[in-house]
Amino acid sequence: MGALLVISFLILLAAGVPIALSIGVSALIVSAISGMPIEAVPQTMFAGANSFSLVAVPFFILAGDILAQGGISDRIVAFAEATLGRIRGGLSIVSIVASMFIAAISGSGAATTAAVGSALLPQLKSKGYDLDFSSALIAAAGTIGVVIPPSVPMVLYAVISGVPVHKLFMAGFVPGFLMGGILIAYAIYIARKRGYPASEKVSFSRKIRLFFNALWGIITPVLILGGIFSGYFTPSEAAAVAVVYSLGVAFFIYKAIDLKKLYRIVVNAGVTSSLIMFIIAASKIFGWHLAFYRIPDKVASTVLGVTGGIPAMVYLVIVVLLLIAGMFMETASALIILTPIFLPAINGLGGNLVHFGLLMTVGLAIGMATPPVAIDIYVASAITGLSLEEISKPIIPMIIALVLIFLIVTYFPLFSLALPKLVYGAI
Repeated sequence: MGALLVISFLILLAAGVPIALSIGVSALIVSAISGMPIEAVPQTMFAGANSFSLVAVPFFILAGDILAQGGISDRIVAFAEATLGRIRGGLSIVSIVASMFIAAISGSGAATTAAVGSALLPQLKSKGYDLDFSSALIAAAGTIGVVIPPSVPMVLYAVISGVPVHKLFMAGFVPGFLMGGILIAYAIYIARKRGYPASEKVSFSRKIRLFFNALWGIITPVLILGGIFSGYFTPSEAAAVAVVYSLGVAFFIYKAIDLKKLYRIVVNAGVTSSLIMFIIAASKIFGWHLAFYRIPDKVASTVLGVTGGIPAMVYLVIVVLLLIAGMFMETASALIILTPIFLPAINGLGGNLVHFGLLMTVGLAIGMATPPVAIDIYVASAITGLSLEEISKPIIPMIIALVLIFLIVTYFPLFSLALPKLVYGAI
């Protein structure tokens, strides 16, 4: 039955069936053949989605959409450009720094790419930057959107593994900054090589005006993350606060959205959220069969046996599998499916589950910008009109750079665990 579950899932996936249906149908096939009571299927699926922590998912998605379309991201980008634009190739650096900042609000790679791309790609093109390189850079920087907290994948991992989500959030800062740092270094190298221009000098008084214009947006991550880490509210409550705050700023202060636009934003966020929640619900019955037929334990014993139980080799196998999965599967789906499979192997090694949560997040985040299934590239393509192939070629060196950071985070846990240990002690 375990083999039937896995094989039917892979066949459906290869046939082009949407991943949520592939998960659900393969689980239903095994349920029917094994004689599982039919009423247990909806009960199990409902139980999978019945978690207070998951409330954060639709709220962070909605907050990200409001951020991208409510004028908040535009003002943050304008201030970043005035501050950093004087450096040669400064506008490409601005795109990465803005992505890192907006990542601390949206919790979504696609939302980060959309917000920064919409604001900067037209300017990058008009000032002589190669459009394919600029699109690739913003798509690659979008991967930071789910590493720097808040992060929807981290919330999902926390629900599955039982790890406190605030510790995962704290662990995401250093890896996220490392990812941003290596992309900035590459952007500076390309700027000097190709002779990209610096922006015009901006007066100090204008910088001050742009700062105060963007201040309401700049406060957003301080409000969200400060509230979480101070213990004033939970991540789920923080997500709701982010929606209310960003909506108030976009609607009443910046006046960038009206009721008609708000309706479209809410509908789009609802569609995205419902897809993720359906995947979670279907994965619960799928995961029940995985556990019942002891597939994760068999995978763990196989991996430990093949690698001789050497931690470095086990982690290398997991790194490779995560990168491959990220190339072909949507991030939330891959995380929900793979986390229960890999956890027994990590527990067998005595690995730290907070560290492993960062590995899952970073590895699958890189997949968001790695063809063929690369949501960040799709977003950049929609903004610029460039094809997937045109953006994929210049993004390859950036992916290699991000994989290097992934390996550093994998084999040097200090980079992800230093801050949580400093703040929370033993983890």
